[in-house]
Amino acid sequence: MTLSTSSGAASAARLPDPAVLVLEDGTRHAGRAYGARGRTLGEVVFATGMSGYQETITDPSYAGQIVLQTAPHIGNTGMNDEDAESRRIWVAGYIVRDPSRVVSNWRANASLDEVLVEDGIVGISGIDTRAVTRHIRSAGSMRGGIFSGEDAALDPEEQVRIVREAPEMSGRNLSAEVSVVDAVVTAATGERIGNLAVLDLGVKQATIDNLAARGFDVHVLPQSVTIEEIRAIDPVAVFYSNGPGDPAASGDHVELLRAVLDDRLPFFGICFGNQLLGRALGLGTYKLPFGHRGINQPVLDKETGKVEITAHNHGFAVEAPLEGSFDSPHGYGKVEVSHVGLNDNVVEGLRALDIPAFSVQYHPEAAAGPHDANYLFDRFRDMVIANKTSVAAPVEAQGPTQGDAK
Repeated sequence: MTLSTSSGAASAARLPDPAVLVLEDGTRHAGRAYGARGRTLGEVVFATGMSGYQETITDPSYAGQIVLQTAPHIGNTGMNDEDAESRRIWVAGYIVRDPSRVVSNWRANASLDEVLVEDGIVGISGIDTRAVTRHIRSAGSMRGGIFSGEDAALDPEEQVRIVREAPEMSGRNLSAEVSVVDAVVTAATGERIGNLAVLDLGVKQATIDNLAARGFDVHVLPQSVTIEEIRAIDPVAVFYSNGPGDPAASGDHVELLRAVLDDRLPFFGICFGNQLLGRALGLGTYKLPFGHRGINQPVLDKETGKVEITAHNHGFAVEAPLEGSFDSPHGYGKVEVSHVGLNDNVVEGLRALDIPAFSVQYHPEAAAGPHDANYLFDRFRDMVIANKTSVAAPVEAQGPTQGDAK
């Protein structure tokens, strides 16, 4: 993402423009236009992080969603060219209570408002974000629209009609919108292990960097890739990224993952990748009332007994028994829930006990923090190395062939 700086006076001149947030149940919140002018539609969700707003809005998992920041003061560190998680801003719209009037960070080369305008992201400021958050927590996530400029003057009943005609998140497959078109390779920066096939369902740059640091040549592949194309790069493992949309609408990705598991390739998935592993194993998924979005979610690692503070961004979850192991309905052996969310007992991780595969529902790369779960990348590396050793051992144990005997 390349940022450009426009006149601060021009930004100030735009502030008085009216805007309104309209929810599908008819709830209205009047405020001021922020970012681009016009209208935008999407599922309204709230994110509880007090920092890291640049990483949030450039996270492809937020495609199709209007993001409300629960922290009241947003934008004081501006925007820079280093912290973006992808090539553009993905949020469908942006809601803040009190946007910073000045930028106070030495790395910044533009304000948040300026970049929202540049990328065409319609936002709203000056509303009671706490009231909206409490309403969503009570009534559940719902479709909404931000109307500013000429659209702010539309008849209120017309605005509600427009919002109610917008697509719901349930049943949506957004992978093609966020995925790369052509493969992109990042060379290993740690001691090389081999090629890693990453299915890009909305991957973040911090994830790529963490995988490369563990010794993988990271091949970021389009979401339309076939199992034959994955096999062609001779991968030592496969990784499914985070991403937006309903996992029940991603049948092709589930079937691809089942082919990966049938090949006994080690697998690691995060966020959307966790939901798709669940479905590949034969488990169901469901939509959460208002999701988990923020950088302060407590999760229990059942293996170590430790509680981690983790970064989340998901509206769907896996259905699975929290205690003990169970048989994969699709025949992949025993499976167990490895991590549990302590706020609401949501499944936050899966581990297959008979094949080399595991996943977590949250973000171990966690830009801009916390980093409690970063060890999961090491766990993945160790699993891949152990699998390579076990595959090579039977061949070495055979000794010389008859033709080599002396």
